[in-house]
Amino acid sequence: MISDNELSEIKNRAEGATKGPWKAYVEGRDMESGSSFIQTEENDIEMIGATQADFDFIANARQDIPKLLEEIERLR
Repeated sequence: MISDNELSEIKNRAEGATKGPWKAYVEGRDMESGSSFIQTEENDIEMIGATQADFDFIANARQDIPKLLEEIERLR
């Protein structure tokens, strides 16, 4: 079970992150050349050693986490 305090900490981290939506661009899938990155409203995020799945997970977490928090709050 997730405590109210843990939910609050997760919510604070989500609210503190760069505004969304975020989108992953993976070299070879979304473009032919250049490095893979996550596009945000402010600055692009580049990572070394991340897999395609890592890029997609991190980029979508920006949208997914707030939705999950809202659903948890609704169910409680």
